Amino acid sequence: MRELNFIEKGKLEWREAPDPALEGDGEAIVRPIALATCDLDAGIVNGPAPIQGPFPFGHECVAEVIDVGDRVGSFAPGDLVSVPFQVSCGDCDACLAGQTGNCKAVPRLSMYGLPMGKESYGGFASDAVRVPFAEAMLVPVPDGVDPAAIASLSDNIPDAWRTVSGPLADAPGSPVLITMGAGSIALYSVAIALALGAERVDVVGGRPRERELAAELGANVLDDEFPDRVGFYPITVDASAHPDGIACALRSTDADGVCTSIGIYFQPTALPLLEMFTQGVTFKTGRPHVRTLMPEVLELIRDGRFDPAPMTVNKVAWDDAAEALSDLRAKTVVERAA
Repeated sequence: MRELNFIEKGKLEWREAPDPALEGDGEAIVRPIALATCDLDAGIVNGPAPIQGPFPFGHECVAEVIDVGDRVGSFAPGDLVSVPFQVSCGDCDACLAGQTGNCKAVPRLSMYGLPMGKESYGGFASDAVRVPFAEAMLVPVPDGVDPAAIASLSDNIPDAWRTVSGPLADAPGSPVLITMGAGSIALYSVAIALALGAERVDVVGGRPRERELAAELGANVLDDEFPDRVGFYPITVDASAHPDGIACALRSTDADGVCTSIGIYFQPTALPLLEMFTQGVTFKTGRPHVRTLMPEVLELIRDGRFDPAPMTVNKVAWDDAAEALSDLRAKTVVERAA
């Protein structure tokens, strides 16, 4: 089969790889049909993220089931599914507690499309992929939902969901501040916060295209640079991946407020700890537990309250993926011909 590999900065290429096979009766083989690029992928392809190739590329997709083991009763060949980027068993203590990103049944950081764990599970930019825990991992795609629109349900959409859903449940109707710059997650957060009833969403920072789309989504677009503080908000989101952006978000978090950072900081980054201490700020960071969150945000999409499609900047054909993704600048969905 063909498998797209990240080779080095600015270079991806198709390579031949062994066809995956079922290795247990609880597994499935799926064929990705819509691949989305994660915000981190742009950093890898363009060089700022210090992740070395070669490795199989792609960790967000909707796929068609093509084979299942004897113990898989919920899925059959032909079903459309979303596949979480983290591998999880569904039965260990961590998974049962909803911490599917830290499953105890597999090596730490086991995931698709990123060379971080001890074992490679391949990437979603492939003709076929093995899913080791099909019943626990796969999420059915509802009828009427466009696979291309939810290709990022594997990672970026739930990552945005967790930044605002819990805080807004605890403080309904609160205003939200988002520092932008890391890519599509900030924009998903804008749309989800408004869908969940935030009084308003203010954004600061970001590139011109992101700022324009944030305004179209209903956000109040403020400074294009990060001030020390915008104001005081009970809910803030750092989606900047910039030292000034995270400092702004934290200083702008109100007393006993919550700041969630989805930015990935590859270098040591100073935080305004005195302001955080005096305000009693709760600060959350880390990878989302994607499989736990996927059904909740998918329900919001299915009900028509949140449309992730506008965040996709580019769509390309599957056979053009190597060339198109070698110069990755924005959220891109790669679609396989029917």
